[in-house]
Amino acid sequence: MMASMPAAEVSPSRRRLPAGALRRRQLAASAWVYLAFLAVATIMAGTFVLAFIASLKVDPLERPFRIYFDQLNPAAWVAAARLGREGAGDALWGGLAPGANVHFSVTYAAPADARIVEPRAEIPRRRPGSGIAAALMRHYAADYASIALRSSSSATKQARDKRGIRQGWQARTFVYEITYRSDRHNGPWIERTPVNLTAPTSQTLIDSPISPSRSERRGRLLSWDNITPGALGLIFNNYRRVISETADLQTGKSLIGSWLGNSLAIATGRLVLTLVVASLAGYALARLKFRGSRLLFAAALFSMTIPAQVTFVSNYLIFRDLSLLNTPWSVIVVFVASANVLLMKQFFEGFPREIEEAAIVDGANRFQVFWKIVLPNAKPALLVNAILAFQGAWNDFFWPLVLITSPPEALTIQVGLLSLRRSFGGVQGDWGLVLAGAFISIVPVVILFVLFQRHIVSTDFAKGTT
Repeated sequence: MMASMPAAEVSPSRRRLPAGALRRRQLAASAWVYLAFLAVATIMAGTFVLAFIASLKVDPLERPFRIYFDQLNPAAWVAAARLGREGAGDALWGGLAPGANVHFSVTYAAPADARIVEPRAEIPRRRPGSGIAAALMRHYAADYASIALRSSSSATKQARDKRGIRQGWQARTFVYEITYRSDRHNGPWIERTPVNLTAPTSQTLIDSPISPSRSERRGRLLSWDNITPGALGLIFNNYRRVISETADLQTGKSLIGSWLGNSLAIATGRLVLTLVVASLAGYALARLKFRGSRLLFAAALFSMTIPAQVTFVSNYLIFRDLSLLNTPWSVIVVFVASANVLLMKQFFEGFPREIEEAAIVDGANRFQVFWKIVLPNAKPALLVNAILAFQGAWNDFFWPLVLITSPPEALTIQVGLLSLRRSFGGVQGDWGLVLAGAFISIVPVVILFVLFQRHIVSTDFAKGTT
């Protein structure tokens, strides 16, 4: 047998660290964990912010992806406010109204040996990208406005070519004027004023109040979807379009508000029903001992493993026979609250029995104990259940898609986003509007979490249940 190692020869790695060194090591480990969580949160928040920035762009799929563009450029905001004020007297949302007199300038540059010619300017009769919005559009700026060149001026600029050699380029600024025709002085307010400028490829646009929406024909044709947007109309153009261009063809009413209201009603109904079922069932399983309680609890847990698609046909037939199809009630009642029941059961099992026994001794029955003693102290668990139920119902896509198919204003926001993708995505390629609709859909959930997150951890009971 080997002799035991003397105490003096114990490996340094096995010696007990001094209290100060141990404390420093613990602080270092905590700092690394904190930094790791901070990095994850930064990445997630960065992704969210980047997606929001993309939702403001005219073309969020552009390559390379630019972070700095007109919607984030204060100088463009000022120019858009001026153009909106000249177009309709509204610096925020712009437009074109009777009496409009809009001036905007563009500057083209070309090599010294090339001649800069006046671009051909026109106000096209342009429809929005979506078929729904195009069908609802009644007034076009081309029918009420005219554009004309008012002045031009020349200058010389120094620029470097591809070889890095400085050369003198000539530049020419053209000032155009858009006026609301005098014979249409009783005309309507028009939301957008599109403009096209066509110039030779030898000329390059180097300056304009707001950037063109697109460049076509190898740069010969520059298009502005709206030259009088207003400051907010420039920044939140995609969000305004979500509201104005998702409309019912029969009534012309915007559908986004109806979709949000339907989702809110369904989520609220699901939330109330979940809290009632989960709290009653959770308390019964935690406190009432009856035959088959364990089997019932096991069945509740087993139901969590069954996908909704398995019970799709049977549930659909039941709602059809009850005449609940295309109503919010069908989506409200078709839910599984097993996870919510489990959460409430775990909370009630941790609630002190002595408090309930004291209330029973004072003459309270079981329901009075539950309603007046236990439930008021279950606020943290109820809030967690409420947030989970609301978020699950708000983001639910399968059951609203199956059970609510008509009319268009009866859809939920998640199903409505599918119609946005079909109308504006794909061939249309209008993904900025689709992203804007997606961000509108998450606003209620974010507000709910921000308002109630502090209540979830505000009591001692929350520390053991959340």
